[in-house]
This record gives sequence, C-alpha cells and structure tokens, in this order.
Amino acid sequence: MLKKMSIKKILVSTSALFALFLVYLIPKNKVNTLDNVKQEVEYVDKSVVTEEIYLLDSNNYLARTKVAISSKETDIEAKAKELIEVLIKDGIGESKIPNGFKSIIPGDTKILSIKYENNILKLNLSKELLDVSEEDEEKVIEAIVYTLTTIKEIDKIILYVDGDILTKLPKTKLNLPSTLDRSFGINKEYNITSTKDINQVTVYYVSKFNENYYYVPVTKYVNDEREKIKIVIDELTGSTNYNSNLMSFLDNNTKLLSVNNGNDLMELEFNNSILNNLSTKEILEEVIYTICLSIDDNYDVETVVFSVEEEEIYTSVLKEIK
Repeated sequence: MLKKMSIKKILVSTSALFALFLVYLIPKNKVNTLDNVKQEVEYVDKSVVTEEIYLLDSNNYLARTKVAISSKETDIEAKAKELIEVLIKDGIGESKIPNGFKSIIPGDTKILSIKYENNILKLNLSKELLDVSEEDEEKVIEAIVYTLTTIKEIDKIILYVDGDILTKLPKTKLNLPSTLDRSFGINKEYNITSTKDINQVTVYYVSKFNENYYYVPVTKYVNDEREKIKIVIDELTGSTNYNSNLMSFLDNNTKLLSVNNGNDLMELEFNNSILNNLSTKEILEEVIYTICLSIDDNYDVETVVFSVEEEEIYTSVLKEIK
C-alpha cells in the first residue's frame, strides 16, 4: 500500500513539474496576442518605403498618390524603375496600385535602360510607349515627368524611345524639349483670350475616392500677370473653380493679405478665415497641403510660413510634404 502511495506521489510530482516546464516554455499570457500582433504590424509599417506616383483617377485626372517600393533609399535608378513599372498597364507593378487608380503607359512598353547622373535621369523606353490615343499622348509624358521628379534627387528627365531622344509626339505633333521637368505641366487647362501675357500656374486640388482624399494638380494657362501665389489662392477659394470633381477646403472668405518671398522662404499672411478653429488657431491639413504643393511646383522655396493677422501660426518645410 505504501509502495503504491509512493509511486502515486512521484507521478503527481512529475506531472506538476512537467506542467510547470510547459508554462515556462509557452508565453505566460496568451490573451496578449493582440499586443504582439500590433507590435509586429508597427514593425512592418516602419520598414515599408512609400513613394509618390501620378496615376489616372476615376475622373481621368493624373493624381498624386503613394505606392510601396522595395528599393533602397540611395538607389535612385532602382527606385525610378519600380515607379515606371507601376505606370505600365498590366505590368509587374500593377498589384501596388491603390483602389480607384490605374496605369497609363501601354502594357507592351519595355524599360530598355535607366541612367541617373547629376540630378538628371535618362530613361529609355521601347516604341510601344507611343501606342496611345491622341487624347492620352501628352498625359503619358506628364505622368512620367511628375512621377520621376517626386524622387528628390531627380530634377530633370531625358526621355528616349528606342535609343532616340523623344522631341515630338507623333499624334498631337507637340514638340517636346529635350530635357523635361515640371514646367511641362500636368492636367492642362487653357483659359486664355490672347497670346500675350500668358501665365502658367499649377494649382493642387483635393479629390476623393470612397473615404480617402488625395491631391490633383492642374496646370492653368491664363492671361493674368499677377503673382502666381495670388492666382493659386484665388483658385482655391473657389472664385474661379467650377469643376465639381475637384475640391478645395479653403474658405471662400479667405484673403491673402501679404506675401514675402526671399532666401528660400515664403511668408504668407492671411485673414482669420483660413483658420479651421478660431480658438485653437488650427489650419486644416488639406488647406496646408494644397497651398504648399502648389507653391512647390511654382516657386523655388524650401519653407512656407503661415501667419494670421501678423501672428505666425504654422511653418511647413516643403521637402517633408513630398
């Protein structure tokens, strides 16, 4: 009897020790798995690199959105290649395209070579690049130029087709400069009555797909000799914008009181209608972005300061909003 009891005690002790060993091996609190998942997601998010790209939206505008890329920050050529791959229809980058957007470069187009040097990217594509409708021919060039110049190291593009610099579009007969930059324009609109005193101004608007806002640049050609920032603010206050597909969150009572531009800095003073909240003195992010993105395309400045009736409210470093 004593022997049986001893054996039973040994078995119970062994089982208890084994159970304690399992508890030691297995995480103490399995209910905490959500926290573990959250930490893993945060780690993955921090490792993902995104880059701006210009894709067609549902209204046929080239719009600014973002895609994930795997290239290293310092590998300019690889980064440019990935972005062009997303712009090619039915290409290997198609899975990266956000909902509501689509590519514009013809699907059979091949990337023949990419060379980066001294802030200029030389891009050589196959002749299928030009297999587009007359309506989209110019938009293809706009998408390439605006997408590649979102890479901060790239200022200009030299575009080749089968080894020859593209200097003329075959369908529209539009002559192209041998070196392209954002002065080429995007989503162009012409509101001119004379060939004299034409001002070219790019204005960024807000658009929406489902519940997500994004930004759409429109290059306007107008007979208006005023300072470009004044035209931008007038456009964003809605005084001349009648397109229901493009929005601005800038109150139509907003007035630009003064502009000081110099030493890589632009200071803008407004009345208090620019504020979203008078007590907290906040400006909507969408207002800041539409103004700053517009300034970045029209001026060579690095910082924008927003003031309301002589009180500084907000400072934006342009390279941080790209």
